[in-house]
Amino acid sequence: MITLALSKGRIFDETLPLLATAGIEVLEDPEKSRKLILPTNRPEVRVVLVRATDVPTYVQYGGADLGVTGKDTLIEHGASSGSGASATGLYQPLDLRIAQCRMSVAVRADFDYAHAVRQGSRLKVATKYLGIAREFFAAKGVHVDLIKLYGSMELAPLIGLADAIVDLVSTGNTLKANHLVEVERIMDISARLVVNQAALKLKQAPIRHIIDAFAGAVAPE
Repeated sequence: MITLALSKGRIFDETLPLLATAGIEVLEDPEKSRKLILPTNRPEVRVVLVRATDVPTYVQYGGADLGVTGKDTLIEHGASSGSGASATGLYQPLDLRIAQCRMSVAVRADFDYAHAVRQGSRLKVATKYLGIAREFFAAKGVHVDLIKLYGSMELAPLIGLADAIVDLVSTGNTLKANHLVEVERIMDISARLVVNQAALKLKQAPIRHIIDAFAGAVAPE
């Protein structure tokens, strides 16, 4: 049995065409089914639905043989951001170039971020990406107090909880609607295929078939 870990939403939807290239079709709609394990047209392949932040953990510890997750999640999980084997036992053979967005710093439109940085001010930054934010500001020599939030990030600068936020940005419409502006792009984000290294050795042929099918379907740069 091959188990693929996915999260609901954009990553699930954008992974379906890639699965189709490997001859795999998910037989139930996760938005309509209450099941957490979904069958496919291939009896030896199943999909498990987990929280996006849990995909690397399921794959790392063998709860799933492979999974699809964002680069942001992998970095926060402690995995290498490049391809190849990582210290956590996750093999990252492919950047799937789906679920693309960017990690950015945003502030209120009336906040002079550049001046605050030049003056060496200590900034309060709200984010759920503590590792990425900490490394980014440390590299710039900017002192920050990080505030961990799990959602509604845009609210933090509006009510004075934080000077800035570090969050994923896709179209920028949510920032604009809340009178925030993007002031720095930290990195581009996309979804990656991750594979359990032990599973790759034990189930090499079927997993390699999926990897090769995905590789052939990934849009060229």
